[in-house]
Amino acid sequence: MNTDTAIDAAAQAAALVERGLRNFWYPVAPSYMVSDTPIGITRLSEEIVVWRDKDGSIHATEDRCPHRGARLSLGWNLGDRIACWYHGVEVNGMGVVADVPAMDRCSLRGRHCIKSYPAVESNGAIFLWFGDDSGTPVTPFELPQEMTGDEFSGFLCMQNWECNYRYAIDNVMDLMHGRYLHASSHSMAEGDKRAEMVIKPTETGLLFEKTGQRGVNFDWVEFGQTASLWLRLAVPYQKKYGGGEFFIVGFATPVDEHRCQVYFWRIKKTQGLDRNIWRFLYRNRLEGLHWDVVEQDRLILETMVQNARSKENLYQHDAGLMRVRRVMEQAALAQVQNAERAKEALSA
Repeated sequence: MNTDTAIDAAAQAAALVERGLRNFWYPVAPSYMVSDTPIGITRLSEEIVVWRDKDGSIHATEDRCPHRGARLSLGWNLGDRIACWYHGVEVNGMGVVADVPAMDRCSLRGRHCIKSYPAVESNGAIFLWFGDDSGTPVTPFELPQEMTGDEFSGFLCMQNWECNYRYAIDNVMDLMHGRYLHASSHSMAEGDKRAEMVIKPTETGLLFEKTGQRGVNFDWVEFGQTASLWLRLAVPYQKKYGGGEFFIVGFATPVDEHRCQVYFWRIKKTQGLDRNIWRFLYRNRLEGLHWDVVEQDRLILETMVQNARSKENLYQHDAGLMRVRRVMEQAALAQVQNAERAKEALSA
């Protein structure tokens, strides 16, 4: 690879990581948002239409009629297909033109004209697969154990933030902000206000934790890179809120370079009567306390100075977020290079 090519690849990778890494599953909407009426969304800077068929299954394609470019999200749901409002062209969930009612014979019929997205519904959210341009096969959908095990019970919190998704990931990788920003919260009011940090590799990513303190505050966080990019942590409830530890599994989904959605599942390992009690308390008392914490994070990140990351002076507490940034930037460069190799192979 010559110098000019390397510079170009690095620039493409920098832009890619800001828009969102490919070849991962991302949550794109809470389940309740998608009914039989098609909705238009923007995720990873791509405009998408999402709808349910008569069986409740999710379909997602590019939000563009292949005829004249009208928004399919303005059209009619015909089950496994959408009829464009403009001229009635019908496009199915695979992005294939199923029918052109205005003509008996039309060259568009049967053509694969627009992008489609593999979709899975799980844990109260809709996940889509965003592939790259290298033809990488879809990774089988999987989630962290806390979201799949019968011994766990949880609730989804989703919020729209006016910041790049990488700020949201940095925020979760920042252990020390809990004791300061969230010092009056239901879960992060205790513990030392100074600490040493250590990074430990895991099979799926890395663990970043405080040394000498566990189960007191926001004391550890795990970054995972599997079928999706996820973050996992545990924090304790204060005794007056029932005590015990609860988990948070989080995802940051880019909308575009300047906006994102954050998905946090609040999860407790509990069964039987204790599970019913916790779920009742969560809805009636604890949920509002959790929202207070998320609002503090949102306010800080949305009011950061312009181009804050280019003006930072980082120190040892930031080692975890620095490592995750590097992992994501390396993944972006690999995706750009793989896409270029695939393009060269097609033209050979």
